[in-house]
This record gives sequence, structure tokens and C-alpha cells, in this order.
Amino acid sequence: MVISFQQTIVGRVGIAQCGDAITYLCFESETVPQQAEIGETELIREAFRQIDAYLCGRLKVFSVPLAPLGTPFMQRVWQILCTIPYGTTLTYRDVAVAAGNPFAARAVGMANNRNPVPIFIPCHRVIGSNGALTGYRGGLKLKKALLKLERAGLGYKFKNGIFHQDFQGSEQYNGGQFHESYAAVIKEG
Repeated sequence: MVISFQQTIVGRVGIAQCGDAITYLCFESETVPQQAEIGETELIREAFRQIDAYLCGRLKVFSVPLAPLGTPFMQRVWQILCTIPYGTTLTYRDVAVAAGNPFAARAVGMANNRNPVPIFIPCHRVIGSNGALTGYRGGLKLKKALLKLERAGLGYKFKNGIFHQDFQGSEQYNGGQFHESYAAVIKEG
């Protein structure tokens, strides 16, 4: 496993590759896998390009190959998460139903928690049945910011705790302007 680190607007991120696929993403406060060797590959560079483009509001779908390790149920959940459209959310129960077991919401939560490639597999798009943001490896502040980023990219503006669709498209965020706004969202309490 080869891992490389880069500073992003959400802090220092590590991305690892094993074989021909991305297998791990870690945030600043997380432990690096012991078997990882520091290095860089073309695939890791492309993964960072895509993460940066996503965080700047220019990319909605990732195309790097992923190979997350997990149980068959986790794999099924992660496949479902990859079908959640940019800017939308599902509840843990919704994902459990899609996975074939409507009573497995807690197991879906555990699969989200064990997602080795967050952001690429968008577990931040899964919320509580009451609409509350619950658990995220990168922290709830980051989960909230990622959801705001996606809603803004769809033409929604966050105001008074509610998303309003009062402007069209993401043109307002071209040229790095969104990057600065997003950085402010991350820093807010």
C-alpha cells in the first residue's frame, strides 16, 4: 500500500493505493495504516485532483477506481451510497431498505463508519431519519460542510438553517470564489 498526503481546504488528507485502485482515505486526526509506505503514484495524484475539484465545487462524480475492503454487507451498502446523487441525502433506513433489510439501519451506520474511502464513497450523504446529521469519520462539522457544498453546487443557498433555491447553477462559485466560501464554512462553529 502506497499513501500520499496533501493539504486540502478540509485539512491534511491521506490517500492510499493498493494494486490498481484507491483503497483508503484518512483525515488529519486519523491513524495511518501501518503497512502503508509514503509515496506517490499517478493514480493518487489523480485522486487528489478529483478531491480538490470536488471541494471547489467543480466535480460531482468521481472516476478513480476504488477497492474498499469490507464484509459483503458493507460492500453492498457502499455500492448503494455511490448511487446517492450529488446534493441529495438518504436516511440510514432508506439505505437499509435498498440493501434488502429495512431493520438494518444500525448496520448501515456501522458500514458508513467503516467506509475506508469517505468522500469518494459519499457516506456524508446519509442522515438520521429525523433529518439530523449523525456520525462522520471526519467529524460532523465536515459532514455539514460537504452537504452545504453539494447543495450550493445545485443552486441552493444556505440561509437561516434552511436550503433555499434562490439562484441558478454554480456559476457564482467559479474562479475559486467557492473555495473561499467553503473554507469559511469549515471554520464556522
